[in-house]
Amino acid sequence: MSFLYKSEPVRGARWAELFAARAPEIDFHIWPSIGDPEQVRYLAAWQPPENIAETFPNLELVFSVGAGVDQFDLSRIPEHIPVVRMIESGLVAGMVEYATLAVLAAHRDWLTYANQQRERIWKPLPVRTANTRRVGVLGMGTLGKAVLVKLRDFGFQCAGWSRSGQSLPGIECFAGEQDLGDFLARTEILVCLLPLTDETRGILSQQLFRQLPQGAVMINLGRGDHLVEADLLDALDRHHLSAAILDVCSVEPLPQEHPFWTHPKVMLTPHIASMTQPDTSAEAVLDNLRRHREGLPLVGLVDRARGY
Repeated sequence: MSFLYKSEPVRGARWAELFAARAPEIDFHIWPSIGDPEQVRYLAAWQPPENIAETFPNLELVFSVGAGVDQFDLSRIPEHIPVVRMIESGLVAGMVEYATLAVLAAHRDWLTYANQQRERIWKPLPVRTANTRRVGVLGMGTLGKAVLVKLRDFGFQCAGWSRSGQSLPGIECFAGEQDLGDFLARTEILVCLLPLTDETRGILSQQLFRQLPQGAVMINLGRGDHLVEADLLDALDRHHLSAAILDVCSVEPLPQEHPFWTHPKVMLTPHIASMTQPDTSAEAVLDNLRRHREGLPLVGLVDRARGY
């Protein structure tokens, strides 16, 4: 019985140490070394290898090393094999840190002050308290909920939107297409933490931006393909949106000629909002292996019909 890891090798080496200490009965292999393919029961990857079913006939579980599975072609993974996305404390903590930083930067006009500094302009702007600012999070999964709880504790007027409907103390919750317009109309700082599916691809578009208040800020921490980039540039240039903070782009690395690099209302970071941490992610996988052996529900099990 073996476990195959196919992702960042330094993290894989740490996983190997933890598996040796915690689950010595499982042979651990780091791609491209796979050992006996018939012995592979578990696979963790950012992008799985080709021909999974044929190559690993006894595979029982597939893990994504990231919070999403949009990089997987689920049709190539047999239906009987559960797919599990990464839910681990280090990944959640990192996203909470970044989202809080981004919202506070939007709230306190940090991008405007950075531009003023480059122009040697000393011009204080009005200061608003957090309890007068309305923040909305698109997506109320594990990451979205954790971000909302932290922002609520700062005093922001927080709301979350999801397709299926969620409940969270102190958070105004909206659900479904029928509530999306009302959610957007009350949101001055919008954070996207949606999974990427056929339904959410291109959701950050002119149609959505028009429903936000004049001067809103858009923060995308989901996936680059959530955003229609030309629509964002248009909304910024027409001054309907006052700023955008982007950690993800459709093409990464961002091409050198892309207008986001030099746009005065855009702040970019290179897909670093949160990263899976070696120790806590290995612990999460080991816990799910225990759950699998004991017939318990798996944490992060993907609903193939929804795509997340």
